[in-house]
Amino acid sequence: MNVIEKYFVNVLGNGTETILFAHGYGCNQSMWRYVVPEFEKTHKIVLYDLMGCGNSKTEYYDYQKYSSLNGHAQDVLDIIEELKLPPVIFVGHSVSAMIGLLACNKKPEKFSHLVMVCPNPYFINEPSSSYTGGFSEQDLKEISESLDSNYLGWTSYITPVIAGTPDKPEVAEELKNSFCRNDPEIAKHFAKISFGSDLRAELPHCKVKTLVIQTVPDALAPVSVGEYVHKQISNSTLKILHTPGHAPHLSDPKKLIEVMTEFLSS
Repeated sequence: MNVIEKYFVNVLGNGTETILFAHGYGCNQSMWRYVVPEFEKTHKIVLYDLMGCGNSKTEYYDYQKYSSLNGHAQDVLDIIEELKLPPVIFVGHSVSAMIGLLACNKKPEKFSHLVMVCPNPYFINEPSSSYTGGFSEQDLKEISESLDSNYLGWTSYITPVIAGTPDKPEVAEELKNSFCRNDPEIAKHFAKISFGSDLRAELPHCKVKTLVIQTVPDALAPVSVGEYVHKQISNSTLKILHTPGHAPHLSDPKKLIEVMTEFLSS
């Protein structure tokens, strides 16, 4: 099966520069629907579903390949190769910010810019190094146990936390519905890889011009994480969005569009 069908790739727009959007854990490319129209006017847009999510062909989910985020990073490079794209602007949300980082480090010549929306390279607090990822080891142990015992119950609990917008319950509802549509076994595996990865050592190797977008407050990534990522990537800009939640492309797309436009036009 070709790459286009495997990852449900969609191409929009006719610009000379290409933006490749990658969604976060448990989601799908439709999550970018409030952002894409603004950039479609001036850019070619490439959307896809991460393997195991959305309309991707889940029969190709290889547990060994995706035992690390490197498998997903290779998928990004395969899409770029298949479409014969010039260096792309990669926009990744949450775990896909880290997938984009890995892809950029593997083949930096394939990327012109990297936009990291709410990234977290390592979720565990590490007092010995003064690193605050947002969670204790016990927190992640409990998350893993909840995933194994009751995935649907876990999604009902975690999605309002991720959304962080009690005044906009439709955001949490959309996330929950998206999570519930995915294959539970694949979703459990991907969640454990996402929460368990430590990609801090990859950050200093990034040579692509980078925008780090940090929302406040964000239950999955405290401000210190955004600051850490910015400090570790030499050619980076940090933008703090004073909008709650981990999904600004759903809860406050206007602000996200503003900072992206400013960054790309500079």
